[in-house]
Amino acid sequence: MSIEKLVVMIVACAAFACAASNAWAAAPLTGEMKSIDGKPVDLASYKGKVVLVVNVASRCGYTGQYAGMQKLYDAYKDKGFVILGFPANDYGAQEPGTDAEIASFCSTKYGVTFPMFSKITVKGPGKAPLYQALTESADPKGEVAWNFEKFLIGKDGSVIGRFKSGVAPESPDLAKAIEAALAK
Repeated sequence: MSIEKLVVMIVACAAFACAASNAWAAAPLTGEMKSIDGKPVDLASYKGKVVLVVNVASRCGYTGQYAGMQKLYDAYKDKGFVILGFPANDYGAQEPGTDAEIASFCSTKYGVTFPMFSKITVKGPGKAPLYQALTESADPKGEVAWNFEKFLIGKDGSVIGRFKSGVAPESPDLAKAIEAALAK
């Protein structure tokens, strides 16, 4: 094989890999994740809804946001909105519990009824594919900075907003973004 043909093959493969990577980044609601009770959940089942994805932790200064998240969920769930909580122990070891312990904590302390998932990794080389897609397709791109960072996904499945941990669930900016997405 000539060098020219080899270069053409390498460029074609790189272009295909880049296109595949961009397709994944554009579609975070792809693939299967385990719910907090261990059952498989197809993320595509949330397409057509407005989705707020949040990495959560039980021992964080922002843990009280569970209460606001539940209120937000209650206010908009009948309009096509859902919150997906993903426990992560990536920041200060603030989510050391098992899935069963996390589920019990969320239920008894905050009355959480929105979908919760099994503990995952949201940063670094072991990052879950969902968070790979979120952090590559959000504006701005980049790693999640801390617990309770929020990604808003529109009905079409694309990331339409990113809200740092300090943005409370009761924030008027977050409510406006959710309402705008629901209106589309």
